[in-house]
Amino acid sequence: MPTALRLLPALSPDHRERLMSLAREVSFPADGKIFEAGGTADRFWVIRSGTVSLYQRVVGERRISVATLGPGDLLGWSWLFPPHHWDFGAEAFSPVRAYEFDAGEVRTLCDRDPALELSLTRTIAAILAHRLETTRAALIEHYARHGGGSVR
Repeated sequence: MPTALRLLPALSPDHRERLMSLAREVSFPADGKIFEAGGTADRFWVIRSGTVSLYQRVVGERRISVATLGPGDLLGWSWLFPPHHWDFGAEAFSPVRAYEFDAGEVRTLCDRDPALELSLTRTIAAILAHRLETTRAALIEHYARHGGGSVR
C-alpha cells in the first residue's frame, strides 16, 4: 500500500505559510480522548509527535482501531464537510504534540483564497482516499478474525 500523503509538505510554501499562520500548538496525554464520533468537528490537527489511534465503535461499547496516525499526519477531516460531525473517535496512544487549526478560521481563509481552498481540498481528498483503503483493510481483517463466515 502506498505511503500516506502528508498535508503540510503537500502544500506550496505560500499556502503552507498561510495555513500555519492559524496554527496553535497543543498537546494530549497518553490515553486521552481527542474526539468522539458524532461530536462537533470544529478543528483539526497535524501531529508533530506521538501516536493517535482512530477507532470506530461497533456493537455496544466495543471499538475497532481502524488507523494509527503519527508525526506529519492529518487528524480530522470532518470539519471540511457538512454536517461537521466526527465520523470516528480518536485517542492519544502516547503523549501527542500537534498543531491545532480552528476549522472556521481555515474555512474563512479558504473563502478569501480559492487557490488555497482547491489545494487543501485536493490534498485532503487524497489523504481520505488512502485512509479509506486502510480502514477497509482493517475492517476486513477484523471481520475475518472475529466475525466468522467468509470474507468477500
